[in-house]
Amino acid sequence: MSSEARLREQICAMARSIFERGLTGGSSGNISVRTEDGGLLVTPTGSSMGSLDPARLSRFDASGRLIGGDEPTKEMPLHAAFYETRSTAGAVVHLHSCHSVALSLLPDTDPDNMLPPLTAYGVMKLGKVVMLPYFMPGDPAMGDAIRGLAGKRSAVMLAHHGPVVAGKDLESAVYAIEELEETAKLALLTRGLNPKRLTDAQIRGLVTRFNVEWD
Repeated sequence: MSSEARLREQICAMARSIFERGLTGGSSGNISVRTEDGGLLVTPTGSSMGSLDPARLSRFDASGRLIGGDEPTKEMPLHAAFYETRSTAGAVVHLHSCHSVALSLLPDTDPDNMLPPLTAYGVMKLGKVVMLPYFMPGDPAMGDAIRGLAGKRSAVMLAHHGPVVAGKDLESAVYAIEELEETAKLALLTRGLNPKRLTDAQIRGLVTRFNVEWD
């Protein structure tokens, strides 16, 4: 099996796992992954993450031209902006996960750092998660908003919509976006209970030890 064939299978397997665990439903959510030749494999528009066909994934060449498969997700401007601004990005995952969306709707959620520092892994895997304002799905302005971050954040939250995370590979991006959803769930479960947070010193220790994007 070629490396691209394995990558196609991995995308579909991880997407199905995400769908079956209820992290995104219906035909929501999308994934893109860099190929060895500098192109992209992307989940098609209107497709369910639970039933993707490896052969029908959208295939782009290194110049960004669609050369095979079905039409890609309408969120391509979002994905493209991450690849343009983060040279380390090997995959981008976008979900409509329930708890993170719920947290984005609350008026006191900090748009510069939407996740409270409740766990070490929330800090380590995500750094600061910026919450962007509402955009209509597929609006190219989403890509402009990502470019405005100048590559400084690997994870963003689209208000009223869902999280987007870039990682060095598909596995890293999936694990990070799952951590984002779990941290948002913890934030909602402990809301109003005055939970203990990591101290500034503890956060700084994690940032230094694991080279986290924080400042």
